[in-house]
Amino acid sequence: MGVVVIIGGGPAGLMAAERAASTGEQVELYDAMPSVGRKFLLAGRGGLNLTHSEPMDSFYSRYGTRRAFIEPAIQSFPPMALRAWAHELGVETFIGTSGRIFPVDMKAAPLLRAWLRRLRQAGVRFHIRHRWCGWDEQRRLRFMTAAGESQVKADAVVLALGGGSWPQLGSDGAWVNILSEQHVPIAPMKPANCGIDVRWSEHFRTRFAGHPVKTVAMVVKGTDGVMMRHMGEFVITTTGVEGGIVYMASASVREVIAKEGSVTVWLDLVPDRTLTQLERALARPRGKRTIATHLKRCAGIAGVKAGLLREIVPHDGLADPVRSATAMKSLPLTLVALRPLEEAISTAGGLSFEALDDNLMLRSLPGVFCAGEMLDWEAPTGGYLLTACLATGRRAGMKAAQWVQTHATKHAPRERLKCEGQGDSLS
Repeated sequence: MGVVVIIGGGPAGLMAAERAASTGEQVELYDAMPSVGRKFLLAGRGGLNLTHSEPMDSFYSRYGTRRAFIEPAIQSFPPMALRAWAHELGVETFIGTSGRIFPVDMKAAPLLRAWLRRLRQAGVRFHIRHRWCGWDEQRRLRFMTAAGESQVKADAVVLALGGGSWPQLGSDGAWVNILSEQHVPIAPMKPANCGIDVRWSEHFRTRFAGHPVKTVAMVVKGTDGVMMRHMGEFVITTTGVEGGIVYMASASVREVIAKEGSVTVWLDLVPDRTLTQLERALARPRGKRTIATHLKRCAGIAGVKAGLLREIVPHDGLADPVRSATAMKSLPLTLVALRPLEEAISTAGGLSFEALDDNLMLRSLPGVFCAGEMLDWEAPTGGYLLTACLATGRRAGMKAAQWVQTHATKHAPRERLKCEGQGDSLS
């Protein structure tokens, strides 16, 4: 029996451990935090979005320029297989009206508890509070613990160390320096699925921060000049905007801001009505009604949407049916900066796929496999992030076990290492 070491206790690492253990190899999982799955639990606070039910060609397109690298892993573990896997853990799922797939109870903790039980039953051993520090001269893995440094010999390694977002949960990007010293190419980490700053007036910020803007469309011009239209909702924040369609546009917005310093997007506040319909409705006599009352009665514009119009359109423009209708259908909003990486939901950039072979093994470090968000890919929220993490983790775990079986020197039976903790805590 060989030893597969998994470093990282997020979804990708846990799935790598599950797949490697299923082959009969000894699996040891190490994580720097006091418990595993912390970001997974955070993702479940608003309802754990496991995956998405849309047609697979559309699903794959969510990974943009990295589709060719991510698709093979997802083909081996597509959304339907993910749902079946959750079912085996005793967690039933359903498809929401948006096409997103959730556990019936919307929670992450029950799934994680069931998953950890199955992993322990399969023989996976957890070593928490072990921070990976690289390799020593004998190519042993180095870990820093409360008792000092320890070294671990592995026949194969899976690195599933996450990106750089939410560092307090363990994804702090500290692995970048370690792999850079090994001459592994790494693209700079950037925020993805994050809020974007807008220079709001103090009045608007004070009045509307925290308000959702529902059922709108956002039109974004990409770096290639192609116009993209995203339908959904977003939330006003004290610094700008975040949520749904903002996250969908964040990759394009990030690249344009990097080149030009800011970017203008256009909001359609009334996507279910045409410009002509709005012009006709607003052209009705206003009489003694205020402009605010007229906009609400004729166009359904009130609350935060009315506030957005007043924030951007001069007051006299709102009194003109053509100008106000045009503004409602194409309201320009200037975005000036993305929120910092540590506030982002996910990370763009990371370990270059060109550094990996088709088995997700580092070409320059045989026997070392990589998975999850530490790889250089990004996708919008909607289940795409978690699906890719699980799928790449599963592939890396399988290939690591196969590497042990075909390349590594088999060890004689030996005393099992003392477990430093089983990762029971979900706090």
